[in-house]
Amino acid sequence: MNAIAIIVSYLLGSVSFSILFAKWLRKIDIREHGSGNAGATNTLRVLGKGPAIAVFLLDIAKGVVGTLIGLWLGDGNDWVTVACGLAAIGGHNWPVFFRFKGGKGIATTIGALIVWAFLPALIAGIVAILVIVFTRYVSLGSMVFAVLLPIVLLFFNWEAAYLWGTIVVAVLAVYRHRKNIVKLLNGTENKLGSGKKGEPHGA
Repeated sequence: MNAIAIIVSYLLGSVSFSILFAKWLRKIDIREHGSGNAGATNTLRVLGKGPAIAVFLLDIAKGVVGTLIGLWLGDGNDWVTVACGLAAIGGHNWPVFFRFKGGKGIATTIGALIVWAFLPALIAGIVAILVIVFTRYVSLGSMVFAVLLPIVLLFFNWEAAYLWGTIVVAVLAVYRHRKNIVKLLNGTENKLGSGKKGEPHGA
């Protein structure tokens, strides 16, 4: 049952709403427009606010549901719950239904963290939002959120499974934003609302 839970969570994560909305609304592959990323921020750039909000919420829901599947089928085992959350995030990043080219997993990570550790996620999320508000760099805020998670969990002495899960999340987030890091260092990263092509994020 544990293996089934992980596989189902991955398949759920592989449903890329950004790609689907772009196909339904504009008959395009969103990965060929804007930043080329299949996530909420690029959906905002290419399709507008309404679809972007829908994609963001649905991507969060994937993380919530995938993690709850692990909690249910794993009979409350923390490691299975974490594995299913990571599987949902992995599905979003590398979706089997869309040639393994997806988003960067931040919204789906938020969903998983709602179940894993709501309070630490809330604290890290508030800091990340402040970073985005003051810098207008969604990519920077996303990485701050991910990297802060294990630090906050460690401070609260959270269960080991969730701590290790957030460490994996932090590594994945930094890896998926590696191009953004280069742009941030070069001063060429696009800011939220700039309307220019680039790769600011894409949860």
